[in-house]
Amino acid sequence: MKIHDILHAKGRGVVTIAGDRTVLDAVQRLVEHNIGGLVVVDHEEPIGILTERDILRLTARSAGSLGSMQIRTVMTRDLITATPEHELLSVMEMMTRHKVRHLPVLKKGRLAGIVSIGDLLNACRVLAEEENALLRDYIQQAR
Repeated sequence: MKIHDILHAKGRGVVTIAGDRTVLDAVQRLVEHNIGGLVVVDHEEPIGILTERDILRLTARSAGSLGSMQIRTVMTRDLITATPEHELLSVMEMMTRHKVRHLPVLKKGRLAGIVSIGDLLNACRVLAEEENALLRDYIQQAR
C-alpha cells in the first residue's frame, strides 16, 4: 500500500499555521481540529512542524510565554517528509527511526497531505482484515 492510498481514504486536508503566529494560537488550532500536529508554512511552503509533544516540552520550560512566543522560534525545522509514492512499510520505518508521529507528505515540494502513526496503524489493520477475508474465502473454497 502506498501513502497516496492512505491519503485518498482519510482525505488530503492539512491544517497549517504561519510561523509568525504564537504557540498559544497553535494550541487553539490543535484543540479546534482535534489533531496532534500542525505543518508550519510560509506562503504555503512547508517550513516546519509543531506537535503536541513540542508544546508540552515548551510548556514545561516556559509556560508563561506561550501567548507571545512565535511558532517559528520553537518549531521543528528539519522536516522528515514522505511522498505519495512511498510504501506504507517504508514510512513506518522512517517514522520509527526518527521518532516522529506526524509526517507531512510532499508532492513536487508542495504539501499534499499529512499522515500520523494512527493513520498508518489503521492502514495496517485494513490490510490485515482484507488478507484475513481472502484467506477465509480460500479455505471455504478448498473444502
